[in-house]
Amino acid sequence: MTAVLFDFSGTLFRSESAHDWLRAVLRERGAALPESEADGLARRLAEAGALPGGPPPRRLPERLAAQWALRDTTPELHRVVYTGLAREVALPDEGLYDALYDRHKTPAAWRPYPDGAEVLRGLRERGVGVGVVSNIGWDLRPVFRAHGLDAWVDAYTLSYEHGVQKPDVRLFRAACEALGRDPRDALMVGDHPPADGGAADLGCAVHFVDHLPVDERPDGLRPVLELVDRGRRPAGHVERDRTGHSVGDATGAH
Repeated sequence: MTAVLFDFSGTLFRSESAHDWLRAVLRERGAALPESEADGLARRLAEAGALPGGPPPRRLPERLAAQWALRDTTPELHRVVYTGLAREVALPDEGLYDALYDRHKTPAAWRPYPDGAEVLRGLRERGVGVGVVSNIGWDLRPVFRAHGLDAWVDAYTLSYEHGVQKPDVRLFRAACEALGRDPRDALMVGDHPPADGGAADLGCAVHFVDHLPVDERPDGLRPVLELVDRGRRPAGHVERDRTGHSVGDATGAH
């Protein structure tokens, strides 16, 4: 195993809650709302799927359905989709829609998982190439730099820069090429089987982590170092296809 590819949201970083997201923007704009009103708006924004990195829409508006499917292929589509979802909620100031979108792209809106730096540094020490492969509509490199993780990442492969999204194997292939590694010697680590599991179609091993709040997942990434050290999947690990379904025992060497 000579390379490890990581997803961004829900794998290495987790976005702030919808409540913190809205509150931060209200503070930045000098706006004041009663706590109960702000809580209600934050809840409705989360249900609408307006927070990138948050839960998906409970109900996807028909007018956004086609764009939703391709939202991570261009910055323009990404903004249109997420500000459009936010507009499903009546906010007291029209300027809040763009302000909320802009906030989610800032380093302050993201928290790294506690063991992320340890694992990335450990991979570098082992001579393993590290790549970030993300379905995203904006440049996440400043987030890594601000949180001190950029030093351990060798290459970023972002969907909007390539015009394709996971699970398309072209994105995983580009990530392996950026690292100069054979996909058959790479491990993809992610939290979303339908998207991240697409790496298996290229011959990569795949390992899934739980999409949990940062405080509830203190060491979910550490098994990656064990996989690399042992050069195999752990006993009892089962290979998953892109839907998360079992496709057979995967305890042999890789």
